[in-house]
Amino acid sequence: MLKRALLQRQFLVFVAGGVLCALIDIGLMQLLIHAGAAPVTAASAGFLAGLAVNYAFHAKVTFQQLSSGATIGRYLCVVAANYLITVTLVALAQTLLGSALAGKLASLPLVAVNGYLLSKYWVFK
Repeated sequence: MLKRALLQRQFLVFVAGGVLCALIDIGLMQLLIHAGAAPVTAASAGFLAGLAVNYAFHAKVTFQQLSSGATIGRYLCVVAANYLITVTLVALAQTLLGSALAGKLASLPLVAVNGYLLSKYWVFK
């Protein structure tokens, strides 16, 4: 079931939206780091900027669902889980490798699969 779900066209659209959001996320994070912000603060700001674009894209394009309070609540639960994954890996990579970007990049595939499965079967069901 997992393999079939990840090979569907819908997953490819989800990933394309995720790439767009990742570019926004990472771009803002790097911009803020270069401006002197702490890595975890910069990662958080990037994550939140990508969040707004991500929800709109997936609600309208990927899953074609109308927004509701319940949908937004479930989506925010998924975001919280993905945020914890991201910040943990950014902090770990910064400590071990001196590179917040390495942690951010390592988090992307984990966040993508987790986000898609939870969005498909729980958030936008």
